[in-house]
Amino acid sequence: MNTVNETESGEEGGTAKGRYLFTVWETGQAGVQRHDLLTGQTDSIWVSPAFLGHVAFDACFWTPWGTLLTAEESWTTAIGGSTSPYGRVFEFSNPIGAPAILDPLSPTSNDGAQFVHANVIPRVSHEGIQFDDDGSMYFIDELNGGCIYKYTSAAKMGWVKGGKADYFAAGQTFVLRVGNGNTPNATGAYTWVPFTDRNGAGLPGALTITDINGVTSVDGRNTTDLAPFKGTDYQRPEDLQIQRIGDREYLYIATTTTHEVYRLDLKAQNISVFANRSSLDLATGLPVGSGLSSPDNLAIDHDGNIYIVEDRNGGVDNDVWFANDLNRDGDLLDAGEGLARWASNGTLGSEFTGLYFDPKNKRRAWVNIQHPASGVDRTIEITIPRHSDDDEGEE
Repeated sequence: MNTVNETESGEEGGTAKGRYLFTVWETGQAGVQRHDLLTGQTDSIWVSPAFLGHVAFDACFWTPWGTLLTAEESWTTAIGGSTSPYGRVFEFSNPIGAPAILDPLSPTSNDGAQFVHANVIPRVSHEGIQFDDDGSMYFIDELNGGCIYKYTSAAKMGWVKGGKADYFAAGQTFVLRVGNGNTPNATGAYTWVPFTDRNGAGLPGALTITDINGVTSVDGRNTTDLAPFKGTDYQRPEDLQIQRIGDREYLYIATTTTHEVYRLDLKAQNISVFANRSSLDLATGLPVGSGLSSPDNLAIDHDGNIYIVEDRNGGVDNDVWFANDLNRDGDLLDAGEGLARWASNGTLGSEFTGLYFDPKNKRRAWVNIQHPASGVDRTIEITIPRHSDDDEGEE
């Protein structure tokens, strides 16, 4: 995933909004990378002290209060609760000020990096992270049968932004449930079912585990498969994206196995299918069918359009799709609506990941080329030239 510092840095001295591009390593020795868009300097700023000490960082998100979040895309299904050391969310409080790592093998390589496990968040296989305007954080469990979650901090966002409270010190986590929770991939009205208390401790009957490193946490995945806390199962939910239209907020969720994108109306508490293989391919006027496969990442541009990034074969059939929802009603069923290929990946053995539009410049975006056959991962910058009839005042 990619993000920039979407706010001016909360670190001492401050930093111009949007100067640094951050990427994380989805590998057996996870890490965090910082690229200075002004100077072109790229640095590793945090590296797991040992192989398999921290794994598969996937989420990469800039918080409303000016820190960086990442998380591990790894957790285990176990009826009584897992003791895996993974499934964690981490907050990087000084990603701009952290010194560059010159020797990753040094035991002091991460000195100066304020990088902390946010243990109030239950353990799952993390990928997408988003915040709504009220400050609630949404996340998923990437699993065939994975659920959708919401965390609400005990601290007011104004206090957090002002440095007077810790967002992750205490808070309550909920799972999304449609009906009784027993119908997979259900749509319609939903509720948020709590499985921790307001401080983050598991409610009676929830699974509180101690991992192999001696860290005690709530097991999100295995708890929300129990009847009292049953969440609705979706088929490998992955990335999330918030869209704002007037005073309404909508949360989009990509599910890889069922080739769908869902839309949650957060105010009306209703979930519906936004895009799937029945959506029209705007190039042919026919259903897109297998042309859309394994949607993984989501992105949003300055105009509020949603983009769908496939987890597929680079050099063969790996595309980014533009979803043209002309009237913003949350479906692609109206005249002129549907999906259109926006970019195709020609790098053999790889996949697109982490499409992200520059919040300061509507004509720039970045996307990663992950695990190519060449072994050389890349971050690609995409720019669109300004036309003479564009408004001069536009970003």
